[in-house]
Amino acid sequence: MSDLQFFDPVRRWSRSLPPIWLDAGLAALVLVVQLWPFFSRESPFGGPWHWWGYAVVVAAAVPLIWRRRAPVTVLLATLSATALYDVVDEVAAQPIWYGGLMALYTVAAYSARWPRVITLVFTIAGGLLIVGSSETALRGIVLFVAAYAIGRAAASSRAHAAALEERAAQLARERQAEADRAAERERARIAHDMHDILAHAVSLMVVQAEAGPVVVRSDPARAEAAFDAIAGAGRDAMVQLRRMLSVLKEDEGPRSPQPTIAALPALAGQVRATGLEVTYSTSGEPGPLTPDAEIAAYRITQEALTNIVKHAGATRADITLAWQDDTLMIDITDDGRGGRSAFPSGGNGLIGIRERAAACGGTATADRRADGPGFRVLVRLPLRRAPREGRAA
Repeated sequence: MSDLQFFDPVRRWSRSLPPIWLDAGLAALVLVVQLWPFFSRESPFGGPWHWWGYAVVVAAAVPLIWRRRAPVTVLLATLSATALYDVVDEVAAQPIWYGGLMALYTVAAYSARWPRVITLVFTIAGGLLIVGSSETALRGIVLFVAAYAIGRAAASSRAHAAALEERAAQLARERQAEADRAAERERARIAHDMHDILAHAVSLMVVQAEAGPVVVRSDPARAEAAFDAIAGAGRDAMVQLRRMLSVLKEDEGPRSPQPTIAALPALAGQVRATGLEVTYSTSGEPGPLTPDAEIAAYRITQEALTNIVKHAGATRADITLAWQDDTLMIDITDDGRGGRSAFPSGGNGLIGIRERAAACGGTATADRRADGPGFRVLVRLPLRRAPREGRAA
């Protein structure tokens, strides 16, 4: 165990005490040290020390109890008592006045700039006027300057430590704020995903449930397929919701990945079971997408198909993925009634499409088709750029 570790409990215990208790203990220590010469030998005058010396030493040490509350006042009281030591001739040579040094240290450590500078100047000037011997005056000046310098060093160290603590507290607050923002973003993302999952599944089930009673007698096979589609949509929604909710659990095991572009053909087949003719095609050489863009491509397509099933009244939907040099274009069209652009004032679904695309650095537009009836959603997602050859990782 190092010396610093050994003194840590003592340091923590001392910091737990009231400051005035520590100052009282310091005053008692200074009093004992200043009185020590009186107890160690007899006066050269042939008798014990004069009582005046004891009184002056006590008067110079006791004010240190209040040194942090009134530094300048305590210094003046201590120096005034010290100046009265030579009033009586029978007292012996002066002891080292640790009380005055400690009081000056306190002024340097705790007082404002101008009070401590003025106090230092008057202390040195008073010492030069009172002390007769030049050697004694020089030693006094050196001691006073040293005490003042140590006090300033202690104040600087304390201010630096306080600044570090404040900086650490500020960093902790910033980390907490960033964690809160990240949690808020994650909650918003989960809410978007759950909206997409539920809206898509419920829309498919509603369409199939409405068609089932119509064909249950005339075409039992088609009715059976409708009920199978309802069950499949419900199971798929349950799986995806369970996966999303597992994100909110702290002690969850390995989680299944979210659906990406690879799951789009299966999504088209699921929607095709509702009776809507859905085509899926790709062109170009597939390129790398970020994981967020992969998920966004699936969710955007899912939301667009959900809107077609719920609102378009369409009989056909076409999904086209066009891979370009640095962009993936997702083009989803239908032949339904269509409508005006939903982007400044439309429903939450189309607004969610735009937000998902923007979150990945892409864009999305939605409006009526120019080449015929129906609605068109066009999404651009940037591809992930490969690192340049030769660049350091």
